[in-house]
Amino acid sequence: MKEVTGVIDHRILLNFRVDPEVMQKNLPKKFTPKIINGYAFGGICQVSLSEMRPKGAPFWLGMNSHNIAHRIAVNTQEGEGVYVTRRDTNSTINTLLGGKVFPGVYQKACFDVVVSDDKYNVTVTNERKDSIMNIKAEVASELTRGSLFSSTLEVSDFFKKGNIGWSSRANDNHYDTIELMTEEWNMEPLHVEESYSAFFSDTQNFPEGSVEFDNAMIMRKLKHSWVTKGELKCL
Repeated sequence: MKEVTGVIDHRILLNFRVDPEVMQKNLPKKFTPKIINGYAFGGICQVSLSEMRPKGAPFWLGMNSHNIAHRIAVNTQEGEGVYVTRRDTNSTINTLLGGKVFPGVYQKACFDVVVSDDKYNVTVTNERKDSIMNIKAEVASELTRGSLFSSTLEVSDFFKKGNIGWSSRANDNHYDTIELMTEEWNMEPLHVEESYSAFFSDTQNFPEGSVEFDNAMIMRKLKHSWVTKGELKCL
């Protein structure tokens, strides 16, 4: 088991509700979508990390990075978690070593992250300057009106149970498995002014009307670890 540790400066979850049949078509057969109130759920996790280092190493060896993961809440015979369809990072080290030294294959992307008190403005583009995602939001006291979840606590519990992530390797039938572990688990709602996801806006994979924005959440200033849990084989 490998473990890297550090600080989550912020972790933004931009969440969409999706037609379950459509979502299943975007998943390997090993996984089935987790259903809440008749809908599957997917989204983007944008996480800004600092002091990242192998467990036990001094903090001054730590690295900082901005990252995003496109995720789908899933069930497997091994339990529940999220299937990660794509990862992007501004870190060259993550790009070079991801999928080799530690789990997850990363693509290099450009991040513009502006944080001002409780306001967050994040734009991510690929190296061709095509938009991958953006969000402009502010920490709020209440969950987004119209969300399928009844409370902030219900959303928080949903994601706390899904803290294991699986991601595929290039040209392989195995899935890397990683678990997020935190000393605390505190989520706050976000009021979203504007948002965009190239992945969930792709009508070839998600036909018009099959995806709707549901809510956005944030976690801030959390000590945490990413623990490698081995691999899952796709039969």
